[in-house]
Amino acid sequence: MSSPPQARPVSAAVRQRLQQLFEHGKKSLDKGDFQYAHDMFAQCVSEDPANLVYLQHLRANLARKHPEAKKSSLFGGSRKLKTARSALSKAIDKGDWDAAFAAGCEALDHGPNDVTTLLDLARASAELGATECQLYYLKWALDAEPKHEQANRQAADALAAVGQFEQAIACLKRVQEIKPQDHMVAKTISRMSVEQTIQKGGYNQELLRKGSSESATPDADASSMLHQAHPAPEPEAAEEALAAEPAKSREKQLLEQIRLYPAELENYRELADEYTQDERYRDAERVLQKALTVSSGDLDLRERLEEAQIRRLRQQTEVADRRAESEGTDEARKLARKMHAQANQVELEVFAARAERNPGNLTFQYELGLRLKRAGKFREAIQALQAARADNRRLADTQLHLGECFQKIEQFRLAMSSYEAAVAAATDPSTDLHKLARYRAGVLAMGLGELDKAEKHLTELAAADFGYRDVADRLDKLGQMRNT
Repeated sequence: MSSPPQARPVSAAVRQRLQQLFEHGKKSLDKGDFQYAHDMFAQCVSEDPANLVYLQHLRANLARKHPEAKKSSLFGGSRKLKTARSALSKAIDKGDWDAAFAAGCEALDHGPNDVTTLLDLARASAELGATECQLYYLKWALDAEPKHEQANRQAADALAAVGQFEQAIACLKRVQEIKPQDHMVAKTISRMSVEQTIQKGGYNQELLRKGSSESATPDADASSMLHQAHPAPEPEAAEEALAAEPAKSREKQLLEQIRLYPAELENYRELADEYTQDERYRDAERVLQKALTVSSGDLDLRERLEEAQIRRLRQQTEVADRRAESEGTDEARKLARKMHAQANQVELEVFAARAERNPGNLTFQYELGLRLKRAGKFREAIQALQAARADNRRLADTQLHLGECFQKIEQFRLAMSSYEAAVAAATDPSTDLHKLARYRAGVLAMGLGELDKAEKHLTELAAADFGYRDVADRLDKLGQMRNT
């Protein structure tokens, strides 16, 4: 079965270039040069469509550029909008994602709240596994037309996929108001009510509820907080004011400290740690993104942000897995696979960037190799895993993964060499790693017609664990092969 499409990995060099464009866009937005800002943000969104911060700024700028565009109907008849919308639809059908998001950004410039465009962009984001951006486009569409039937249906499906059943049900109830005779909607609401759970650290509970133009403000950008904050008082006055206030929760105290001293990075770190401890990973991401912007790219903050993203995606993957297990439907299993692919893609990009920054770090090479292997990029995985072999602590594991990659690209001799190296490195025959390496070597040897080698590995494996997989049947088959 083919893997679902994924957003193209963004290299460190491309990310740096996009960040420069993004900074130019923010400066233009502050100056009121909205067209240039749109061009900058649109390029960022087109090349990195899974980046929520870029998307938030694109919307914030459009809200400033077109303050009269409160409803999609104002722009619906624009010829330029229709042309861009058509180009978007055709690009999605072809799987040309760069062209799709470029056309989508152009369409939004001609119709900032065009629901058809927003739903198509949400669909494209879903195809790439960019769940956050998918939900943001859907929120945008519902802000424009809260009672739009298809927008509510699409939002309900997307929210249910990440375990946000309360919000999904709210969307379906709006559909029920529009189509009261649709009995399938009632059944779906009933099913979701049974499944309903509240996921700590998931998407903001207000994410897809009816909003206003203020929702266009990019909440992941520290610059907005700096503009909104009151001028910071003198340090002595601030300390006295804080001491005089009633006792607050640690979260509120840290938020207040960040408001007063936005350049003090330690407050961001501590608040992110508080959120992480409570498994509020999305909130931790927001705080760390703000801190990263304030710090102009502090490496420690960047890596903390990466870890928060990884934790949140793993949490969402667990939700999708539970749903797939409880429902047992092809659709639920497909969604779970897509969530796994998205999580692996994010981890791949994280470890690729870390390995590029620290080429001598063997742990980063190993972790990158695993993610490349999971993504089916076996040749690239081999390069990373070969670099990781210098770490003797996980040599057996690395050699086993190398063998599996070589076997996938039909380099069978190299695969055998790696499996046997894994056997030699995993000296305890009772470990699962040693058993799997023996099994892989034995099965491959059978396939290559090397019966003596196959018998040696499978016999050794049977001596350690006769019930391991189908080793007993394979030994019987070996005997038959020798007798024919």
